[in-house]
Amino acid sequence: MVSTGTVPSAAPPGKPAVRPGAVIALLVVAAFVVILNETIMGVALPELMRELEISAASAQWLTTAFLLTMAVVIPTTGFLIQRFPLRTLFFTAMGLFTLGTVIAATAPGFGVLLIGRIVQASGTAIMIPLLFTTVLNVVPAHRRGRMMGLISIVISVAPAVGPTVSGLILSVFPWRAMFIVMIPIALIAIALGARWVRNLTDTRRVTLDVLSVVLSALAFGGLIFGLSSIGEAAGGHEIVPIWMPLALGAIALAAFIVRQLRLGSTDRVLLNLGVFRHSSFTVAVILVVVAMTTLFGVLILLPLYLQNVLGLGTLPTGLMLLPGGLLMGLMAPLVGNLFDRFGARPLVLPGAVVAGVALWGFATLSVSTPIGFVIAVHCLLSLGLAFMFTPLMTSALGSLPRELYPHGSAIVSTVQQLAGAAGTAVFVTLMTVGAASAASEGASVVDATASGIHTAFFVAACLSIAVIVLAAFVRTPKQAEGVEGVPGH
Repeated sequence: MVSTGTVPSAAPPGKPAVRPGAVIALLVVAAFVVILNETIMGVALPELMRELEISAASAQWLTTAFLLTMAVVIPTTGFLIQRFPLRTLFFTAMGLFTLGTVIAATAPGFGVLLIGRIVQASGTAIMIPLLFTTVLNVVPAHRRGRMMGLISIVISVAPAVGPTVSGLILSVFPWRAMFIVMIPIALIAIALGARWVRNLTDTRRVTLDVLSVVLSALAFGGLIFGLSSIGEAAGGHEIVPIWMPLALGAIALAAFIVRQLRLGSTDRVLLNLGVFRHSSFTVAVILVVVAMTTLFGVLILLPLYLQNVLGLGTLPTGLMLLPGGLLMGLMAPLVGNLFDRFGARPLVLPGAVVAGVALWGFATLSVSTPIGFVIAVHCLLSLGLAFMFTPLMTSALGSLPRELYPHGSAIVSTVQQLAGAAGTAVFVTLMTVGAASAASEGASVVDATASGIHTAFFVAACLSIAVIVLAAFVRTPKQAEGVEGVPGH
């Protein structure tokens, strides 16, 4: 699930509540389409690697760059939403997404395709918080929870069905069709937006600290590029010395943190890091990072395993990933109700245990693993993560004072996307290093790939033990304590 950026928590003073109607419906559909593209590339990577003659470490940038762009843009959406009208931002978001989709559909090679993905992500990063902001502004408080729950299901299912959608398309058409089919849908959304979308929220003049944006881009970009470069180097395609982007990212991150601390008491701060003074927020965010890293790492590795090791086609691969993805989305409302009754820890701790068991199951994958076992373990992992995501998100934001809600929301959104990008890079890096080691000992290509995937999942399984320990420290927000059925712990 993807969270919002900076959002107001109530309707503007003096404005009556507005029936959301067609506006909310359109924004939900538009958000579903743009979020779908986060994971649509997973199943297509093996085919793209063959057709474009690129390595797995290079191909994963089609997902990593998408997520990283969102991590850079989302922190600025608080400024954008406060400064510009709803209609302007809707057309900007859908315009960028459509332009990026056209670029990707007509790309002559990997470089242009990557640019198209980045432009797509820029529109996606604006659309997600725009949807949540509109709901919070126009839906009455007594109906807001139900509406947000429905939207949460949509946003959970969209990334989950991405691999299946791409598998269905690729079973009949070339890879460009994944983007071509999105163009008319996006154009219809823009046309309907011209008729239905109205400026339902107020705007005001706010200041954007450009230096903070630049530092965040350098920090996150450098670190992710450095992680990806490890995989490139292992595959014999080192672009620059690995230490350079990592050092640049680390230095920029340190400068970014210092800048935010200095701006903490002003309205120019991009991300107020004072939220980390709240231990419940910090613990929950760390677990969200690990969960997102695992989810996107699995989404990038499983298609490679199913196609390059087990020899399945794109359609069977997409269909095999569908049950787990749908399970995670369908569990969202149930987990939300359980959280209201029992709080965070009774859900997060068992969820972490189940996810850990699933990762140890993935660590046993080989060239002869039954397909049924892969589906079962993927469903088990999806179940575990479903029991972690909603309680962790609610605990993280609910543990903050009201004045820090906007910054906490923006930070959670940013680290979610960064964690997804890191998970993609780290898992592919571990796979590439493990495969290169096996190949150097004379293993076949298939056996070497299986060995690399085993290495990546084994490391993740070992880390899951630490996650289980950390989950024991998750606390229910004080605001929820004392409510019937929610223990104060």
